[in-house]
Amino acid sequence: MNHEVFAALGEALSRGEEAALVTIVSSNGSTPQRVGAKMLVFGDGRIVGTVGGGCYEHDAIGKAKTVLETRKPTTVKYDLNDDFAEETGLVCGGQMEVFIEPIEAAPAVYIFGAGHVGYYLAKMAHETGFGVHVIDDRAAFANTERFPFAASVVVDDIPQWLARTTLPTTAYAVVVTRGHRNDLDALRALAPRELRYMGLIGSRAKVARLYEQLMTEGGIDPDRLARIHAPIGLDLGAVTPQEIAVSITAELIAVRRGKAEALKAASLQWFPNLKARR
Repeated sequence: MNHEVFAALGEALSRGEEAALVTIVSSNGSTPQRVGAKMLVFGDGRIVGTVGGGCYEHDAIGKAKTVLETRKPTTVKYDLNDDFAEETGLVCGGQMEVFIEPIEAAPAVYIFGAGHVGYYLAKMAHETGFGVHVIDDRAAFANTERFPFAASVVVDDIPQWLARTTLPTTAYAVVVTRGHRNDLDALRALAPRELRYMGLIGSRAKVARLYEQLMTEGGIDPDRLARIHAPIGLDLGAVTPQEIAVSITAELIAVRRGKAEALKAASLQWFPNLKARR
């Protein structure tokens, strides 16, 4: 059975799709599967393999989805006594412990803007395990000579490229274009999308102006804007392009490693007007 799980995991990683791997790490008494049994759980609820079905498996699938959202692995112990079985309407016995971990391919980061910050960010993101994609409308900046390590370098009008391109829900999007208008155009196309991470460069005043512009235009739920990491990056007091790139890379890593909730809370503190609109 596990060979099916490993095959499905390999195919998922080749597609850039994430999943949670559930593994039985200990069992006692009457349990339907032995130690080592594995199940793969995808975000849309698809599963491959089994850890026993019934009461164990149903609960493990739900916790696996949570692990995919939080990016934090967890260990779950099941002790299914008679009271539990009666409450759930299922008959199980024994005890079992499972380990649930998120599995993902190298996460893709789409950097909109190939200027100084975009250049240093691309280098650092690549070196920390991200698959880098650079998009800019200036061929002098967006080219494989400057970004030989990038998975792709696109020279195109950013909103037009976004209009015909689907980004995976596991993608990280970073908006660091050369000007407010370009940032607004990119943000308008990105904000409605379901993405792992979205960040926007700029001062708090600039970000607030862009948000107000988008809300004035209508069509974008304030909840979507509240999810954006802006001003982008961890507050390191960064000034130079290299330092700003470090702060953004640090934030990407924090989100990847399950620190997203704390960062969202900080973002809402910066923009309480968005919180009030929720």
